[in-house]
Amino acid sequence: MEAIAEIFGQPASIYTDTEKRITSASVFLPKFDRDHRAVLRAALARIRAAGLNTGPARISARRIARANWAESWKRHFKPLEISSGLLVLPSWSKRRAKRGQAVVILDPGLSFGTGHHPTTAFCLEQIAASRDTNTTQSLLDIGTGSGILAIAAWKLGYSPVAALDFDPDAVRVAGENAAANRAGITISRRDLTRLPARVSRKFDVVCANLTYDLLIQERRRILNRLSDRGILVLAGILRGQFPAVRRAYEQAGMYLVAHRAVGEWHSGAFRFRR
Repeated sequence: MEAIAEIFGQPASIYTDTEKRITSASVFLPKFDRDHRAVLRAALARIRAAGLNTGPARISARRIARANWAESWKRHFKPLEISSGLLVLPSWSKRRAKRGQAVVILDPGLSFGTGHHPTTAFCLEQIAASRDTNTTQSLLDIGTGSGILAIAAWKLGYSPVAALDFDPDAVRVAGENAAANRAGITISRRDLTRLPARVSRKFDVVCANLTYDLLIQERRRILNRLSDRGILVLAGILRGQFPAVRRAYEQAGMYLVAHRAVGEWHSGAFRFRR
């Protein structure tokens, strides 16, 4: 995904077939030629050389009509029930929620996050599981993408809810999705690496769905925003990278309370040792 974004200058859309255990990364371009294919092959070779098992990875290209661009999401983005208390729906779905079930209406556009990817699904499950309806809880979503985590948190009763992303397109899409859900969340374009190291405002839940290098390099900025009894949810981590992330946060005084590996992805939730 990162290689595609670097090569083509725009984020890739990700779809994972959990039954077939196949993940597809797609990007829509006005033109695709032999040079593009060669650059992608070189990027795959570098990834394999770094030790990541890509499996039988392949590169394919096909022409699509302009009218199909907006419709392509509808083939892959189906209703997703995270728990008995949370349901994620695309705007075109006619599925009805169960009684008492919070509903997130989402059209991700170009931004990452539909809930179907294992990392996003883990974050959503942790947000739902951590909600205590008997108390007020706040949430910070770092790397919000489509805004799905922040919107889901607000629907579940978290308040206040703040979200940030460095990508202006993500901030725009997240804002549109928040407006469609009438979610009272704060969304801002911020660079994690430039945030103040220390802040007075702490959050009960912090979700950081980022690349593993950012999670490690900026752990102090992330942890300084988490309350002493809060829960930190980390995702966007490849299986082989997870031990380094876990070690970094354990060295910072945390312990692992939940984790899940699906395919090449591994996510975890942490708390401070008391």
